[in-house]
Amino acid sequence: MKYILYLIVYPILWCISMLPFPLLYLLSDFVFIIVYRIIRYRKKTVRENLAIALPHLSNKERLIIEKKFYHHLCDIFLEMIKTMTISKEEICKRYVFKDFEIYKELEKQEKSIALMCAHYASYEWAVSMNYYSDFHGYGIYKQIKNPYFNKLVHSIRSKFNATLITTKETIPTIITNSKNKKLSVYGFASDQSPKESKAFHWAKFMGIEVPVHTGAEMLAKKYNMNVVFLKTKKIKRGYYEGSIEILSENAGEVPNYELTDQFLKLVEQQIYEAPEYYLWTHKRWKHKK
Repeated sequence: MKYILYLIVYPILWCISMLPFPLLYLLSDFVFIIVYRIIRYRKKTVRENLAIALPHLSNKERLIIEKKFYHHLCDIFLEMIKTMTISKEEICKRYVFKDFEIYKELEKQEKSIALMCAHYASYEWAVSMNYYSDFHGYGIYKQIKNPYFNKLVHSIRSKFNATLITTKETIPTIITNSKNKKLSVYGFASDQSPKESKAFHWAKFMGIEVPVHTGAEMLAKKYNMNVVFLKTKKIKRGYYEGSIEILSENAGEVPNYELTDQFLKLVEQQIYEAPEYYLWTHKRWKHKK
């Protein structure tokens, strides 16, 4: 059944990916009506999250952000599909890295890199960073239950010289690469909520104390990796800018959880600057003190 579903959906996705960008965003406007007005996809969760994270805003102001967010959500969903057939030249034009020499200087230290980022703006196209990096890139992700679509996602990401690994595969991969002295950059989207039972650290995020992922920091400490933050900014529809900020070049000397807390502060800054580009559909504040 899963294979039949894949056979039905794949040709549709491929046809969508072939659309020129003006038509792609016209389709996105239509999808917005279906998702927001008809299906009302996770609207209750989005409203609750916005109320928790942005209590200083009025209901009217949060409603404006809500609508902008759903427009953006539809855009990045179709941009992800577009990635199936997009050229290297096109994506490098639409996702530009600013001051990338900061990252290149870190590579000269010949230490692997833990890259921390948020589900903000275009976290999918950020993987194009691997076109510019001399290190092998790994993206840590949650495996898709349908094996055929999971394979499709792997195929798409491989276009950017990136390897997808699940959370369970992360530590064994890092151990193997460390033993073989394979310099790598590992992408951690560390802003979502871990299981409460597996939380080692609680910190304030948007003013609420919540459990947070600490894996990126702890692995960087154990395997002597540099730690950076990737900030993505949406310039206009279909265009993004990424910038690298160094969090630590000596992670082992930083007190435990300080890097994680620093990362959360940077994500907060992104959200306050333009909250409509954060992924509000996830239940980030389901566990709180």
